[in-house]
Amino acid sequence: MPKSDMSLFGRRELAKSALLGGASCLLGAATSLGAEAPHTEGFISAREFGAVGDGKSDDTKALQKALDAAADTRGAVFVPPGVYVTSELHVRPDTSVVGIPSWDYRGPGGSVLRLANADSSCLLNITGAWGATLEGLALDGRNLGKNIHGVFLNKPDYGKREDAFRIERCQVARFSGDGVNLTRAWCFSIRHCMLAYNKGDGLSLRGWDGFLLDNWFSGNERAGFAARYENASVTFTANRVEWNGEENVLITGGDGYQITGNFLDRAGTCGIALRSGHSPCSQMTVTGNFLKRSGKLAKPDSYDSSQILLDGARGVTCVGNNLQVWQDDDGTGAFSPSYGIVYKGLQDCVIGNNVLYEGAIRQLLVDLGGQGEGVVVNNNPGRLFTRKR
Repeated sequence: MPKSDMSLFGRRELAKSALLGGASCLLGAATSLGAEAPHTEGFISAREFGAVGDGKSDDTKALQKALDAAADTRGAVFVPPGVYVTSELHVRPDTSVVGIPSWDYRGPGGSVLRLANADSSCLLNITGAWGATLEGLALDGRNLGKNIHGVFLNKPDYGKREDAFRIERCQVARFSGDGVNLTRAWCFSIRHCMLAYNKGDGLSLRGWDGFLLDNWFSGNERAGFAARYENASVTFTANRVEWNGEENVLITGGDGYQITGNFLDRAGTCGIALRSGHSPCSQMTVTGNFLKRSGKLAKPDSYDSSQILLDGARGVTCVGNNLQVWQDDDGTGAFSPSYGIVYKGLQDCVIGNNVLYEGAIRQLLVDLGGQGEGVVVNNNPGRLFTRKR
């Protein structure tokens, strides 16, 4: 940028850019200003309200005051790098909570919100916080308590307006519940995040109209992504879903999904499971995904030891996926899974052009019967895994 133009790009512009999602601009601003946000209308620093971020002081009251103040102007709270020990916080509508994302695969860093005690239902409560943005934060649950979620939305009904919240570039890890638990969510996006090492699911969804793009769902004790109640209309693309204790992706009775271009690695049970529940799974595409070594913890003779399980689906396209057997990274552990694609009770579905080269140990395609009309299963080349085990 020419020097003459740089003079026009001042603090107020930096702040406005951050409020619009330009957290990279905020990073430059924080660096030049000693990790403090530009003080401009609608954009405040948590430290202005007394938050310390030393990893010892209880910052709950200070952080909540900052969140409440941001609501007055539909503004944003900047959380400078540090470790902020806090109990449950309530995010307000049409506000942003913005930090510096310096976390890595193994632990938190940058702007860290650390759970203070086991008395909370969650760390960040976004119930009623329509239009809110969480960006660049590391949420650390410390494995405290029981069934405490990292980010929690819990509504008694869907209401009359969209939630329309965004979670961007956040790490949500080590919670005794789910990383993110959305109960009756309606319109949202989660992008470039890591939901990991939680005792529940990485993300548990009850709701619809979501974009889940370019995330890690790693090392959770239950599923990476799970939708066990009513759910629909989700775009699930370019995610890495790995080393979860149960299914990497579990959808029960949902419809309108695009599950495309994901890498699914080392699930405890099925790599992808579409199961019937209150209704069949319907109108979904499972396309262009790579599934490797699913079924790590399942019994070898169980169909939970499978790459893809389709149970009672309607109008599902399962095309162009690549399936592979293998074992743990260090060359130890059992090879898995036993089965490639397991299906039963389908209607108007296509299972075609999937590649199963060494895609299963016992059987590549398992037809459990009960198929209805319009089911096409063809052109799925492959061979069983027969290397020395």
